[in-house]
Amino acid sequence: MNLRSRRLFAPAALAVAVLLAGCGTGERAQNTVFDFGPPVPAAQASANAAALPPAIVVMDATGPSALDTERMFYRLNYADALQARTYASARWSATPLNLVTARMKARLAQSGMKVLSATDAASGVPILRIEIDDFVHAFAGASQSSGQVMLRASVFLEHRLVDQRSFTRSAPAPGNDAAGGARALADGADLVAADIVAWLASLQGRMAPIVPAAQPQPLLRR
Repeated sequence: MNLRSRRLFAPAALAVAVLLAGCGTGERAQNTVFDFGPPVPAAQASANAAALPPAIVVMDATGPSALDTERMFYRLNYADALQARTYASARWSATPLNLVTARMKARLAQSGMKVLSATDAASGVPILRIEIDDFVHAFAGASQSSGQVMLRASVFLEHRLVDQRSFTRSAPAPGNDAAGGARALADGADLVAADIVAWLASLQGRMAPIVPAAQPQPLLRR
């Protein structure tokens, strides 16, 4: 190798060495823990607040087993949309199922409803069930990503299905890393929560308890 080749090779080798050292350090570093952060107070009350039920029971969200862990998933849709990858040095503070449940309860309470748990269920109070289909930091390109939230929400009253609807929201990520994905997924969960509040308001009149019809009284003979 001549002198000129050595001079060209040295900076490249140094860059690769630094990159590999950084990766190794990242793998050994303690996991960074993310959550959704505190819910920002709503700017103003919903115009449909009067149409909302006064109270609602919110069941714990359900979903795939992968969302019942603290792992943070991302997906390279531009390369292989069928492969779900995990961030090696980042995790959620709780499972996504729990995080979405907590944020949903907070947003519903902010809208003016009394939020009850399953153990507080009472007659005449609607029940909200949430099934999460997807919750992932999705990459449309190497430098373009978003937080994708997909779920189904169902409302029951007195053991009857009032309505069911699917919701999908995608929020842009401020960065193409775990921190950016966490922010985007938190924003996506907030957007879905706002959609569900509006949907509940649209069900006005359909969540009234069913009152059994009065039975005719037999005629008394004199």
